[in-house]
Amino acid sequence: MPGAVPSPGEPAPAGTIRLWGRTSSINVRKVLWTLQAVGVPFERIDAGLNFGIVTTPAYRAHNPNALVPLLQDGDFVLWESNVIVRYLCMKYAPGSLCPEDLQHRFDAERWMDWQQTTLNRAGGPAFVQWIRTPAAERRPEIIAQSAAATEPLLQLLDAHLARRRFMAGDALTMADIPIACEIHRWWGLPQPRPVLPHLERWWATLQAHPASRGVLDQPLT
Repeated sequence: MPGAVPSPGEPAPAGTIRLWGRTSSINVRKVLWTLQAVGVPFERIDAGLNFGIVTTPAYRAHNPNALVPLLQDGDFVLWESNVIVRYLCMKYAPGSLCPEDLQHRFDAERWMDWQQTTLNRAGGPAFVQWIRTPAAERRPEIIAQSAAATEPLLQLLDAHLARRRFMAGDALTMADIPIACEIHRWWGLPQPRPVLPHLERWWATLQAHPASRGVLDQPLT
């Protein structure tokens, strides 16, 4: 039926990747930026929260977590945002976004894992309070705790970027994408932030990157 929303597993147009997920999701934004960076044709289908889809049997058959994003590349379906970023970079941008040198590659991967296990966990509570919680129900102590946990991590990033242009050296790699999406979310919150010149220089560079359009310029919702 024309206009019908495709289900995961349905054949996509030849050579086209499908991405399920709403752009308000930090994890979907990572994948959207990567797809734009590697330059492959793709179709994005809104899913999650008010868009639904993720709890349908067809979707859960491919992502039992009922979360976004979900990627379909031909017959291959993949979930977990940073894994999807790795997959796309390894398949479509080897030697650039995905470094070929083993040590360089795993330096990049280390920072991708750090974003999920450390930076995201520190900053997430403040985001939920400021953006996803009605003003009358916000808990200032949770915001304060989140800021106290996040600011030392931003200082760590600032010190790291004092010695290199990007997270894994002198060129953009897959390491920069998840961390930039995290910084986009944190610096979009209505709260003061410390002066971090090296992090700000890196951030401005990534904001100007053509593939970050529709990602780092998105409002938080």
